[in-house]
Amino acid sequence: MPRILIAAGVLLVAAGLFWPFLSRLPLGRLPGDILIQRPNFTFYMPVTSGLLISLLVSCMLWFMRR
Repeated sequence: MPRILIAAGVLLVAAGLFWPFLSRLPLGRLPGDILIQRPNFTFYMPVTSGLLISLLVSCMLWFMRR
């Protein structure tokens, strides 16, 4: 458990340092993300972005366990 927490902390620090570059990625604007805009109402559900992030995190955890 401590190794996972340390790795998560390192990833968060790295994400913070590289945020200007990461904000240019099209996450949140991928095909398959649902966006409904009406007057006084906006609904956003990042289906494809969530699946992609989940896949990346799962692969990273799998490699950490090996």
